[in-house]
Amino acid sequence: MKISLLNYSKTTFPRFMVALTLMSSLVFTAGCSDDFSDPFAKQAVTQAILPAAMVKARIENQKVQSQQAGISSDTTILFGDTHVHTTYSFDAFTGSLPFMHGADGAYPPASACDYARFVSQLDFYFLTDHAESYTPKIWRDQVASIQECAALTQKTNPDLIPFIGFEWTQVGFSAQDHYGHHNVLFKDIESDKIPSRPIAAAGVSTQGLRGPKGRINKMIYLLDPTHANYYASLNNFNSEMQSTENCKKGIHSKQQTKECFDTAATPKELYKKLDQWGFDTLVIPHGTTWGSYTPPGASWSHQFENNNHNADKGRLIEIYSGHGTSEKYRNWQARIENADGTFTCPPPRSDYLPACWQAGEIIKKRCLDQGKAIEDCESRATLARQHHVNEGTVAAWWTVPGTVEDDWLDAAQARDVLMPAFNYRPKKSVQYGLALKHFDDTKEPLRNSWGFIGSTDTHSARAGHGFKQVHRKNDTDTKGIRSEWLKKIFSKDRGDAQSANSVAIDNTQVLLDKVGFAIMENERRSSFLTLGGLAAVHAKERSRDGIWDAMKRKEVYGTTGHRMLLWFNLINSNEVNKRGQRNMPMGSLVEQTHNPKFSVTAVGSFKQIDGCPDAVFNLMDKKRADKLSNGECYYPSDKRYHIERIEITRIRPQQFKDENVDPLIEDKWKVYTCPKNSSTCVFEFEDTDFKKGERDALYYARIFEQPIATINGGNLRTSFDKKGNPVSVNPCHGDYRVPLEDECTVMAPQRAWSSPIFVNYK
Repeated sequence: MKISLLNYSKTTFPRFMVALTLMSSLVFTAGCSDDFSDPFAKQAVTQAILPAAMVKARIENQKVQSQQAGISSDTTILFGDTHVHTTYSFDAFTGSLPFMHGADGAYPPASACDYARFVSQLDFYFLTDHAESYTPKIWRDQVASIQECAALTQKTNPDLIPFIGFEWTQVGFSAQDHYGHHNVLFKDIESDKIPSRPIAAAGVSTQGLRGPKGRINKMIYLLDPTHANYYASLNNFNSEMQSTENCKKGIHSKQQTKECFDTAATPKELYKKLDQWGFDTLVIPHGTTWGSYTPPGASWSHQFENNNHNADKGRLIEIYSGHGTSEKYRNWQARIENADGTFTCPPPRSDYLPACWQAGEIIKKRCLDQGKAIEDCESRATLARQHHVNEGTVAAWWTVPGTVEDDWLDAAQARDVLMPAFNYRPKKSVQYGLALKHFDDTKEPLRNSWGFIGSTDTHSARAGHGFKQVHRKNDTDTKGIRSEWLKKIFSKDRGDAQSANSVAIDNTQVLLDKVGFAIMENERRSSFLTLGGLAAVHAKERSRDGIWDAMKRKEVYGTTGHRMLLWFNLINSNEVNKRGQRNMPMGSLVEQTHNPKFSVTAVGSFKQIDGCPDAVFNLMDKKRADKLSNGECYYPSDKRYHIERIEITRIRPQQFKDENVDPLIEDKWKVYTCPKNSSTCVFEFEDTDFKKGERDALYYARIFEQPIATINGGNLRTSFDKKGNPVSVNPCHGDYRVPLEDECTVMAPQRAWSSPIFVNYK
């Protein structure tokens, strides 16, 4: 979920009545485009395609660039977005409500097609709304929209190739029952080649949406009568979800009623139901380190157990999105589990401030400010830390009453990671997952061997919106209340901000029932929402088959949004390719005993021209084009950004049970500084330890472009004292406190990650 559900208790009623005496119409319309038409009205895809010459130019420009870089390849790099939400996702709908800061109405499925084709000019995209908020009508509309989008395109060198999928949005209260969010993607779009219904995650995600907590108090209709129909449509949406019949337990998926609501509690159950449908499917984890919904202590280790691992469907992982990177492992912990099953709060480190520790500091400061004895305040701080670690869920911050964002400083954040996910969970990182093996009675231990992609995780249908660092409020998922007095009406009671006593949370479910998804730290999280990434595929043909085949063989890479060109090859494998070369591309798995040698070639992305090209912009209705693009489109110049450096990560997966992972993950195993002011960088290297080490290894490349002003590139923008302790933060709020035009930029490099090459010692 991306935002608190807007349910209000009866105690809120008097505050609504007071608010009615104010000039609400001014508040709700100020700074808003006010295009709040029926969000479920049928919207057609724009009946036009890109000029064939533009599509051909993409291919020809890439051929010239690859030849200049000395690349001989039978593939073309295509760019797409595998993670696109529309207003048909319930959290996206709530973020579009008129009282949200910067909201400008609905973005139905047709918007995704038009944005991808004309504004971001992608080669492909996947529509992946949340399965938890699907209804039979919505699924039909989604499929029809994708089919309509695909029907427009030419068969040879198509300008855009749309795909369908859904997001399985699983959340667990504890680390052991948490598996996280996964995108389920399908190759085909014909109705008889995809499931009749999506499969939602059973549990807290579905409970929060398909019940009274997913409704908005009708007093809002009186408070903002101009948009009453828009608010009513949200409640109608919720009613339609609740009225959808649940699928029956224990019945084969194909034998269920076509329009029932289906769920799966675990990946194992999800894979089983997908197997029953029998269609070609990929299941891609995403936002894995994102602590907004992931409990502390969550790890990849338990996902190997009980058939929750599926190497065939789980070939890829989303390494970066508009919610930050999930790449890097760090060996700090949010809480320490003791041998007797109790938990202890770890002390702060130079690279990490545990949230439990800061909970104690907040209580201690309040206590001292009240003039109490230092011994008493230290005792209260110790108890506050224990209350926090005992909770062990994303609701732990509620153990300290009445806090605001600044109180927590940069607690729980990956301080030395560039643009990380919020409240970082290192044992759910990509690196940690690649280092693990599962040793049981089987002959071959289980392991992850993911290829890497990026995506946007957009909730406004803006597929591939990271081409320019503009429009924080429109293009990122930053959302918040429009005004201070509205926030007072809608906010949940977090307790006394002066209290010098922490509280124990006895039942997280009770807290969730009371305040909904406000148990999440939505206000702190806003500083970690960025423009999204892209998936790049090395396709052997510009077609649906070509894109899908590249994804399945893992010849893919991810970027933070810029369209860098990247080739990563093993150049001395045992196998010989069609050209008689011993080259194996990214994503390959090989076996050999001699030391592997590799080559990396990276080319910077095109610098962008302001505005939109007339040849594209004029193909859409002007009002529609203005809303989707806000006047900025993908508009490449003939100049490219420079590549500054290439970093190589080496990971040697475990050889025996409980082998310490820390030394196995060599994050900056090799670093190559590229020639100055060059848009092309080539680096060759060899692992001289491989043969003598006699163990499997994997390698991937991380590419850095020259830094540019980047939205939320500094996250909380923390200030430190001379000893390295955090003293203040400057959050980039999603609500009225930060003006719409403030992009909250900090200089940061755009990046790309190749998929690994897996070299097993034969």
